[in-house]
Amino acid sequence: MEEPRTQNPPKLSRAQRLANGQLAVAARQERSLIKKKVSAGELSFFDVLSEKRPALIRMRVAELLEAVPGVGKRRTFLIMSKAGISPTRRIGGLGPHQLKALKKELILNKNPRKSGKLIVMSGPGGVGKSTISKELNLRSDFWVSVSATTREPREGEIEGEDYFYVSDTQFDKFIRDGEFLEWAEFAGNRYGTLRSPVNEKLESGINVLLEIEIAGSRQIKKLGMDAIFVFIKPPSWEELEARLSSRGTDSPERRAARLALAREEMAAATEFDHILVNTEVKEVALALVSLATSRSED
Repeated sequence: MEEPRTQNPPKLSRAQRLANGQLAVAARQERSLIKKKVSAGELSFFDVLSEKRPALIRMRVAELLEAVPGVGKRRTFLIMSKAGISPTRRIGGLGPHQLKALKKELILNKNPRKSGKLIVMSGPGGVGKSTISKELNLRSDFWVSVSATTREPREGEIEGEDYFYVSDTQFDKFIRDGEFLEWAEFAGNRYGTLRSPVNEKLESGINVLLEIEIAGSRQIKKLGMDAIFVFIKPPSWEELEARLSSRGTDSPERRAARLALAREEMAAATEFDHILVNTEVKEVALALVSLATSRSED
């Protein structure tokens, strides 16, 4: 039996490669000029889309939307999430229903209220993140995000305050529908941060604190959200080691594993916008409030 022939891509001459490069440069320049005109109010977002210029086909919707006056990265993320459009969607791939949804969301965002700020807080186990979260949760202008989980509720835990308790089937559906900002599996159960309650709080002007693992903060950073990433550090390694070693319920092997993980987590501190040393819980909480306030006034 004769083997199927594979077609090799055509080889381009030097002149053809040069011409393609010049076309790419011209397309980038045209996209840059269009964004400047949109930003200056000389062109509207939908005027640009209706022209169907060849240079725009490969441009991401988010890139153009961010240029609209008063929108920016944060609102771009919210608008596209509500319109059900992927952050990576390109202009050439927009369908009529998505265009209609975009128009509706842009109209609603013409006079938006002042939105809250998102703070993503991570750090090694035992550094005191939960205590800091409890301190911030006492404030009316902050909301500590509540995760969804597949584990069973423990005695005294309250639905919607400690966790949103969901089945494995529902968790799978949330993943398929893109409902999570981040999620992970731990000790046989899954945990995730739902988009909708976070967005609702931010849109109502409430600052949101996500107390999550470092892997989760990396997932959120990939989304390109307008967030403040904060790493909580212990006063010293010796103090953190003492905290982790003092847990009487842990076996020697478990303590060794916790310490090894903590060393890995400490090495990730440089990935964050700010590093706060947890010498006093109230001081760290006030520093987080200050970060959210200063960003709001930018």
